[in-house]
Amino acid sequence: EFTKLFTCNGYVYLWKHHPLAEKEVIELSELQEYPCLSFEQGDNNSFYFAEEILSTYDFKKTIKSNDRATNLNLMVGLNAFTLCSGIICEELNGSDFIAVKLAENVSMDIGYIKRAHLNMSEIGNIYIEEVRKYINEVLQ
Repeated sequence: EFTKLFTCNGYVYLWKHHPLAEKEVIELSELQEYPCLSFEQGDNNSFYFAEEILSTYDFKKTIKSNDRATNLNLMVGLNAFTLCSGIICEELNGSDFIAVKLAENVSMDIGYIKRAHLNMSEIGNIYIEEVRKYINEVLQ
C-alpha cells in the first residue's frame, strides 16, 4: 500500500562545478553528453519503485550503481548527474552538490510503502512523522 507524502517537480542533481551548474533551468537535451546515474534496483525491480524521475528514459550514457558515495564520486569525476526531487540533505552529501530545475514538466510522488491492512510499527510512525517535519521545513 503506497501512501503519498507529497508531489514534486523534477530537478537535475549534479556537482556544483558541473558545466551546467550555473543554469537556472536545464533541458533534457542539454544532458545527453553527460552520464546519467541511477540506482541499481536488482533483477526483480519495478520502474514504479525507481528512485529517479524518468527512470525509463533512454539516455545516451547511463551508469548504474548501488552505492550513494560511488554516485557522488562519479558526479565529480565524470560530470555525471541524476534526476531527483530537488530536496538535498547536506548532512548526508556535503555542500558540493546542487539541484537545478528540469525544464520538462515532470513530477514524482514521494511516499512510503507498507503492507496493506497492517498497522505501522511505533518506530515506523515516528520515522514517517520525522520525514513529514523535514519535508515541511524544506518545502517552505
